[in-house]
Amino acid sequence: MSSIPIETIIKKMDLEVIYPGKSSSIEIQTSDMNRPGLQFAGFFDYFAYERVQLLGKVEMTYLEKMDPEKREEYLDKFFQYEIPCVIISRNMEVPEYITKYAMKYGRPVLRSKLVTTNLMQRLINYLNSELAPVITRHGVLVDVYGVGIFLMGESGIGKSETALELVKRGHRLVADDAVEIKKVAPDRLVGESPELIRHFMEIRGIGIIDIKAMYGVGAVINSKSLDFVVHMELWDNNKEYDRLGLEEEYIEILGVRLPKLVLPVRPGRNLAIIIEVAARNWRLKNMGYNAAKELDRRLNALIQMNREES
Repeated sequence: MSSIPIETIIKKMDLEVIYPGKSSSIEIQTSDMNRPGLQFAGFFDYFAYERVQLLGKVEMTYLEKMDPEKREEYLDKFFQYEIPCVIISRNMEVPEYITKYAMKYGRPVLRSKLVTTNLMQRLINYLNSELAPVITRHGVLVDVYGVGIFLMGESGIGKSETALELVKRGHRLVADDAVEIKKVAPDRLVGESPELIRHFMEIRGIGIIDIKAMYGVGAVINSKSLDFVVHMELWDNNKEYDRLGLEEEYIEILGVRLPKLVLPVRPGRNLAIIIEVAARNWRLKNMGYNAAKELDRRLNALIQMNREES
């Protein structure tokens, strides 16, 4: 399971450390947050103690107005659980009765200047991104007309050369050779290049080229969602290729289904133009227009009309 050291979150979210506790050994493993109002009321059934504990103005005001004996009892029980940390929003003062039990059990207490809802949103977005499942796939990722197209195929099939032609035509390179694919939502994948080879491309016969230096910053983008997969393969005369586009293929990556186009490669085919057309056609389909189905509808209408006339 992926995890993030709490010290990394402290730096990234610009949190103030009130009491460090055992922060050097704590890892955050979930993006979910818990606001422990029910726990401060004495209800510990189903307590999600493994989550970051976030205290806003409501929780702090409730603690302040509680009976001191009950407050001591519930806080002692609250901090007994192995909570990763407590974060207090709005830069509010941290009362002694919180630090007392945090120090007793070694739980980190942190503070943020942000209001509670903004802090929660930022934390969840950051943790969702950092904890998302990741795999690395061989291929090339390009942004064509705003569509993230992942080029797959055997080594030497021409993926990099096709991507280079697309860059020359004004599109943007995300990653060449190795693409880190991250599942940031149940139905959304985002790809980027490993830091070491970012913006570099390998062209057989020439070597390594720097796309950003050669074509400018407008020719590259650091990350892009995967919308469409193009599988490039050598043309097989014995294979029947789809000529109408009525049948749609899909490929599954990290549990997400993506549309897939099999693109046969042979001398004389302008692959860059074909991929541009594929991107435009994918956008049209998303808007509800399918050219193949429209042609099929017209043919069926013509056949029906001829039948009626006869």
